[in-house]
Amino acid sequence: MSRLKRSTIFSILMVLLTLTTAAIAESVKVEGLITARSGDEMVVQIARGAELAFQLTDQTKVSGYPGMAALIPGLKVKVEGTYTESRLLVATSIKFKEKDYKAAQAIEAGTLHLKMQAEEHTAELERQKQALEAQNKALQEQQAQLREHQAKIAANKAQIEANTARFGQLDDYYIYDEVTVYFGNGQVKVDPKYNEPLMALAEKAKTVEGYVIEVVGYASSTGSVALNQKLSQERANNVTNFLLQQAHVPTTRMLAEAAMGESRAIGNEKTAQGQAENRRVLVRVLQNKAIAGV
Repeated sequence: MSRLKRSTIFSILMVLLTLTTAAIAESVKVEGLITARSGDEMVVQIARGAELAFQLTDQTKVSGYPGMAALIPGLKVKVEGTYTESRLLVATSIKFKEKDYKAAQAIEAGTLHLKMQAEEHTAELERQKQALEAQNKALQEQQAQLREHQAKIAANKAQIEANTARFGQLDDYYIYDEVTVYFGNGQVKVDPKYNEPLMALAEKAKTVEGYVIEVVGYASSTGSVALNQKLSQERANNVTNFLLQQAHVPTTRMLAEAAMGESRAIGNEKTAQGQAENRRVLVRVLQNKAIAGV
C-alpha cells in the first residue's frame, strides 16, 4: 500500500474517532431521585445539591408499569439521555424498580395528605391572627394592660410565623380544579353524567402552565379489604382512561393513579349515605410549586 493511501486512511480513522468521542461526550447516564415533574420535564437529583433536568418525549423508553405516568417525585431511577444542539438534555431511556415505584407512590400520597393538613393549620392560624388583631385594637383602649397584652400578641405572632414557615417548606402543589366521581356499591364504570365535568376539568387544565392531573380512587368498607382495594384501583383506572381517550389528556400530564381502598373515609361508614360518599374517585389539576418557580 502506498504511503499516500496509508496517510489518507489514517486521516479518515482520526476523523471517525473524533466524531465518536464527541458523540459519547454528548451522552449522559445517571442514577438518582426524581425531585420534580411537570408535564414533559423531569428533574433528577444525582448528588447532594446537584440536579439534572431531562426533557421527556414520545420516544423516551420507560421500563415498567405504568410507564411515563410512574415518573413521580420520590422515584429512584436510572436515566440515559443525550444533549441536543441547543444543549437540551433529552431522556432516551428510564428504568426503575417496582419496589421503588410503590415507595414513591406512598411518599406522594403522604405528601398530599400533609398538604391538606397544612392548609387546615394555615387557615386556623389565620383565624387566630385575625382574632389577635381584633384583640390588639381593643387593648389600645386599655392603657393599663397594654404592655401585658402586647407581649402575648408578639409571642402568638411568632408562633404563627414559625408554623407558617414550616408548612411553607412542604413540597406541595397548587390545586387549580377538582372533580369527584361517585360510584354505586361494587360498581367501577364511570357514570355518563360525569363526562361533562371531567371534560371541563381537562379543558381548564390546559390553561395551567406545567399542569399534571392526579387521580385517586377510594372505596367504602363494605366487603373485604382486598376487594375494596381492587375496586378503588379499577375506578381510578377507568377515570384515567376516560381522561386519556375521551378528553385527550397527554400521558405526560397524568400522574400514576393511586388506589387507597377503604382508607381515608370522609363519610360515616355506619350509614348508607356515608358509604356512598366514600365510593369515589378524586380528580385534581395540580401545579408543582417548585416547577412554578415559587
